[in-house]
Amino acid sequence: MSVTLPSAGKTEEAGSALKITFLYSEDCPSHGEALRRLRRSIEMEDVRADVDIVRVDTDEDAKKLKFVGSPTILVNGHDIDPSANPYYALTCRAYTLEDGRISPLPPEAMIRRALREAKAKEQ
Repeated sequence: MSVTLPSAGKTEEAGSALKITFLYSEDCPSHGEALRRLRRSIEMEDVRADVDIVRVDTDEDAKKLKFVGSPTILVNGHDIDPSANPYYALTCRAYTLEDGRISPLPPEAMIRRALREAKAKEQ
């Protein structure tokens, strides 16, 4: 499923939308909240984004899509939390929060930082 989310402010050219891929597995319960955080972050950063929502169902799909776990967010093809040694499999993902705790959800600050960096590269 692909969704275009326009920025809340000024109108931008069609070619300036960020390409976001949201990959998830139904078996991991955190994907719904992660998608809400992504949408909120897009709105807060006032970016135009084409969001492709992709359900990953098999280990074969995980390897083909370079899926390191659910949820995974790619902004212009780059993982918002890249792994030094990625392992592609149908699994749930863990994110390290700024205070060192582990969470099944990417922090909004991480998502927003990735959006800002991608937007800056396009300008």
